[in-house]
Amino acid sequence: MAMSSISRREAIFFTAAACLLPSAASATPDAAKKLLATLGSGTPQLGKVTIVAPEIAENGNTVPITIDVDSPMTDQSYVKTIMMVADGNPLPGVASFDLTPANGRAHVEFRIRLAQTQKITAVAVMNDGSMYTAMKAVKVTIGGCGG
Repeated sequence: MAMSSISRREAIFFTAAACLLPSAASATPDAAKKLLATLGSGTPQLGKVTIVAPEIAENGNTVPITIDVDSPMTDQSYVKTIMMVADGNPLPGVASFDLTPANGRAHVEFRIRLAQTQKITAVAVMNDGSMYTAMKAVKVTIGGCGG
């Protein structure tokens, strides 16, 4: 089996290209706010949303999250979307769930990666366009997104 080799010029090109790629810098709270602003036309109100997450995550690779939204989930009033945003991850939008009244209840459980200690925010967008939110701080002792 023949090994291919690259020229010195190609090696310099690939090294320079790698240096120019954007780094895995963390999102900022402003980037998270901009993302959340795309969800609806109003300001999310505190209430109706409950986040269950560990206060201290020993491993950021797999942090269990549960989100519940107090909603009757009827044709007249239901949660359309639940979005989770983490303002310290490389990309702030970490999860999004679309729901219908057929779901029966607005409840999701999942695991996310958290790069560092940060605030997570859940937003529930209702079928009438109103939004509700909750926030929680999670301390990460071992990073999950390249840490």
